[in-house]
Amino acid sequence: MGEKEHNNILAHIKILPRSSINQVVGKEAGVWKIKLTAPPMDGKANKELINFLAKRLKIAKGRIKIISGQRSRLKKIEIKDFSFPEFERMLDGLK
Repeated sequence: MGEKEHNNILAHIKILPRSSINQVVGKEAGVWKIKLTAPPMDGKANKELINFLAKRLKIAKGRIKIISGQRSRLKKIEIKDFSFPEFERMLDGLK
């Protein structure tokens, strides 16, 4: 699921922590699934998600914010000054 708010996008992501590799798994019912090697404790998976997305989208980490789901596998993120079609294209190509 994705929404546009001003020049920002909102996206729903389900993380799969403690995976063997960081990678985009796919999209199901509007929610992107991303595997992360970090454990879901002490904010490590959240930090790794932001690092992973920043690297893949080629943007600064400061443009990515977790809006909700800090303690959940299902997260809502905001990316500043980015288009949703570009976001989907860049994640789709990284499976």
